[in-house]
Amino acid sequence: MTQNVVLDSAASTAAGEARDGFATLTFERDMAAPAETLWQAWTAPAARAVWAAPSPAVTVEFVEADTRVGGREISLCKVGGQPDIRCECGWLDLQPPLRSVNYEVTSCEGETQSVALVTATIADLGERSRLSVTVQLSSLAANMEGGYRDGFNTALHNLAGAAERTMILQRVIRAPRSVVWGAWMNPETLPQWWGPDGFSCRTTRIDLRAGGEWVFDMIAPDGTVFPNHHLYTDVRPDERLSYTLLWGENGPKHADAWASFEEEDGATKVTLGMVFSTAAEFQEARGFGAVELGQQTLGKLESFIKAG
Repeated sequence: MTQNVVLDSAASTAAGEARDGFATLTFERDMAAPAETLWQAWTAPAARAVWAAPSPAVTVEFVEADTRVGGREISLCKVGGQPDIRCECGWLDLQPPLRSVNYEVTSCEGETQSVALVTATIADLGERSRLSVTVQLSSLAANMEGGYRDGFNTALHNLAGAAERTMILQRVIRAPRSVVWGAWMNPETLPQWWGPDGFSCRTTRIDLRAGGEWVFDMIAPDGTVFPNHHLYTDVRPDERLSYTLLWGENGPKHADAWASFEEEDGATKVTLGMVFSTAAEFQEARGFGAVELGQQTLGKLESFIKAG
């Protein structure tokens, strides 16, 4: 979260003033999203990439992302004419959807700027949730406390907006993770089950790898054609994939999406997440039944696996 080291300050409190470079900072914000949705927006690499940059002038590049206990995330904050800020995040505890603990180390041109322990808790308020974050900060450079305050306030503002337009679909499929992954990431089988009940896919190009793409039409039962273009940005075999959804080949983007695959008592928990580009697109998707249609798609995946 420390790539957000600039911009406006909002409501936050510091539990005591920094002494000899040490400070404890606390932040809290209510979000218009259920706890599970907020958890996914907080932890999923594809979602974090959406809300990490503090302004359009800043680019955040995720070099590495492994969201599991013992895993780490490395990102570079890039601003024109300034040295890159490197942030290493290591996940120490993950208790979905209620609690995460991670360390953060920031550096610039090889010099460590700060070290922090970040604890986040999510309170389930039904259709809403509350995120509370405590940062125990050790500053090795000037004004890191102020940078952290501004950065986390900006991050939570961005996160709130992203969470409100995030859609999460989940299904437990009674099959090994490798089998589920294989049905999803096989160019021969993916078009056979993708889409809601009664829909079919007509593929133009398909290349299921990081940097690859899938250009295809989804065809409704009444013959209506919906052009699609998926751009794959990250593929971690058997664990997750991330991609961008475009309205037709090289069309406008309408969502950043990911799918994750977790082993669960011999079965596989599939999570399909989408952060829509605007709140209006999210509401429109909900209005035409995207949740139900998405669940039908995951149901077709399960039926395809069982039939095989």
